[in-house]
Amino acid sequence: MKVFIITLFPEVIQTYLNTSIMKKAQEKGVIFFSIIPLRDFGIGKHRQVDDYPYGGGPGMLLRPEPVFEAVDSILKTGENPHKIFLSPQGKRFKQDDAKNLSKKDSLLFFCGHYEGFDERIRISLADEEISIGDYVLTGGELPVLVIIDAVARMVEGVLPKESIESESFYDYLLEYPQYTRPAEYRGMKVPELLLSGNHREIEKWRKQKAVERTIERSAIL
Repeated sequence: MKVFIITLFPEVIQTYLNTSIMKKAQEKGVIFFSIIPLRDFGIGKHRQVDDYPYGGGPGMLLRPEPVFEAVDSILKTGENPHKIFLSPQGKRFKQDDAKNLSKKDSLLFFCGHYEGFDERIRISLADEEISIGDYVLTGGELPVLVIIDAVARMVEGVLPKESIESESFYDYLLEYPQYTRPAEYRGMKVPELLLSGNHREIEKWRKQKAVERTIERSAIL
């Protein structure tokens, strides 16, 4: 999979992609990341990428020219990625979205900033708009990294299949309780069944606990 990221702050993206699972995915050659600095396509000697909104109002908007040209620079290479814009108006991101996006050959993420972007960018370029929640962040880098992380885990070859299938939300259930050594700590004991070595019964217990936890947490929400 190829993942393109258009951003005003490439160092934020690069730092995360050079760690942990994202780094290993690149080393395996399973995922290729390309960071495109939006400022490279800015206007004039100051590389301007934003301007005041027509009609007045607070803040600044990202201009269409730098964004269109940044996307054009990708399309000219022959790539035609599925283009994702992060927006409060987008649909709420869920695990099913991560699964679906992980099947794409290439993705393009756009990290917004300021008060948003010119509407012509949304109309002409976005194949899909996604939101990670009903709250406001300073920029799009963190939401983009959240989605990239969730998607990358689902790409074949990044993680062992059994690791993915046991995680929360994979089959619409939350993860069952897990324990490690010591078997007792400050009076809290690991369930005896998990120490028994009876894998069939352990699997049944885990499934039951996952269902119970999902029902319990769903009631809270």
